[in-house]
Amino acid sequence: MSVRDGFKSWPASTILVFILLVIGAWSALSIFLGVRLWSWVTGVQAPGGPFSLLDSSARGTFHPTVGLWWCVAGAGLVLVLIPTMLALAISGGPNHAGRQRGDEAASRTGRRRETSSLEAKAVRAKAKRLGVETNGVDTFGLPIGRAVAGKRSFWSSFEDVCVLIAGPRTGKTTCWVVPRIWAAPGLVVATSNKRDIVDSSRNERAGLGNIWIFDPQAIVGEPQKWWWNILTYVTDAVQATALAQIFVDTTRDATAQKNAYFDSASQELIASLLLAAARGGHTIIKVYDWLRDPDDREPLRILRGAGEERMALSLEGNMNLVHETRSGVYGGAGTIVRFMVNDEAMKWVTPQHHLPELQIEDLIRSTDTLYCLSQEGRGSATPIVTALTVAVTEAAVELAKTQPGGRLRTPMLIELDEAANVCRWSELPNQYSHFGSRGIVVDTVLQNWSQGEVVWGKEGMRKLWSAANQRVYGGGVSEKDYLSDLETVIGAYYIDSTQSSYSAQSGSSTSRSHESQQRWIATVAELAALPPRRAWLMSSGNTAVLIEMMPFYESKPPKYTNQRPRPTTTTTITPSDDNVLTNTAALPTPWPTPAPSGPTNPWVTPAGRSSNNG
Repeated sequence: MSVRDGFKSWPASTILVFILLVIGAWSALSIFLGVRLWSWVTGVQAPGGPFSLLDSSARGTFHPTVGLWWCVAGAGLVLVLIPTMLALAISGGPNHAGRQRGDEAASRTGRRRETSSLEAKAVRAKAKRLGVETNGVDTFGLPIGRAVAGKRSFWSSFEDVCVLIAGPRTGKTTCWVVPRIWAAPGLVVATSNKRDIVDSSRNERAGLGNIWIFDPQAIVGEPQKWWWNILTYVTDAVQATALAQIFVDTTRDATAQKNAYFDSASQELIASLLLAAARGGHTIIKVYDWLRDPDDREPLRILRGAGEERMALSLEGNMNLVHETRSGVYGGAGTIVRFMVNDEAMKWVTPQHHLPELQIEDLIRSTDTLYCLSQEGRGSATPIVTALTVAVTEAAVELAKTQPGGRLRTPMLIELDEAANVCRWSELPNQYSHFGSRGIVVDTVLQNWSQGEVVWGKEGMRKLWSAANQRVYGGGVSEKDYLSDLETVIGAYYIDSTQSSYSAQSGSSTSRSHESQQRWIATVAELAALPPRRAWLMSSGNTAVLIEMMPFYESKPPKYTNQRPRPTTTTTITPSDDNVLTNTAALPTPWPTPAPSGPTNPWVTPAGRSSNNG
């Protein structure tokens, strides 16, 4: 129970006595300090205390002067000003500047002793303990926001994985995604369905490494400068099956009705054809061609020639099915890979002899930035964007296993903005907690809880939420079940109430009863109507805390005191007339050059305000 709540429960007589005692104590202390000050200034001996002063004045042995009373008044004013200024400082300044509706909840949870592990001192100590190398970047963790009560800045460490749920136009990009990309000391892989994430961070990240934009749908609108061979992911039957699973995940919802036989058979068919294309030196488009001609025996010959007998038997079994069943299996597989008919998207994952090829093995050892962009709807590139994101992440995990402590010395950030639309990775909940131990920080950003259930199912979404070290709700959601759970997690407080009754029939008879009432710190209605830039942070080992989200345009990016030099290795490219980069045989890698820092950010107005709220 707070002091204010307790004060409200006092009867009127008790309140009056308390006020009189406060005034009396203030008056006595003011007189005592004022007299001491007057005596020190004038050198005149004065009575010791307030009662002695009054007694001496009454007897005529001491005559107070105007100066003495000015000293007393000054002392009384100081005694009033000191607690007033302290109260203003704690509350955020005069007139509660910056206060938002619902901020009173901040004082009921998330106290300093309960959230100290989120402060800079603790996070910096953890980075030192983990032996984190920041490559000269002035950072020790990734920003979260600052407490509404006390204005303390909060950070997540380089072994924390996070989930942020916030509705549209709540500032996810400006207040979360971009500031964390700025602060990342190593490789960054960021997904999105909008270009604002690129425009707001590429210039800053260019000071640390190269900028790679994977944009099969031309969201940014820049010419293609490189390509990635998607079949380099298919190193064996296990990886072929994994890539086939990615294609299924990104084309079907977890809640969609399934056919156990046909779905499984279609996925196995795709996996065997992917492995055949990789072993035969074909492009991924060949898979689509084989699906259109079930009688083509070429993939079967390739698999047997490469010693992939099990996958060959699986493929042969599907090819020898009765006509009706085979049509269903091949038709289902064709539906899953229908994204391959998008020629423009396929240019990013098939050889382009006039452009350099992205080497993931080099990328994961760099401090570069890879933006993976895709939009939902017709022509969506989500399957290949997801495949690239997964390929980079898994390669980073394998690299971490070879380093001291089994983790990357320079942490890697995977910023999955619009994860449900851009990177539908079914295995993400199962691996989430594992990433942090490898030095791979993963942020999953969703618009609502239901989005996660569509991709991962109810249990998968709960597993993802529970596995996160930092769980943030940023408002803009109206899902009652989710908000009810938050209401319970944030917690409750108790207030004492007094009820009085008076009976006119029995004269002045009065009865009083005292009871404690439980009230939620943040109700469902209050959570649904959370003001802009406010968020609830629930972190492992801490009580919930109300925070203020800080947009990137109100801060400065970290200093890069030791910029990484460009790689000096070269890759040979066969000269050709259509080579848009050069006609020589060698080019430095990586080829994309960072955007110049000269032009102003088109997403920030001259006044310093962002035109996009993320």
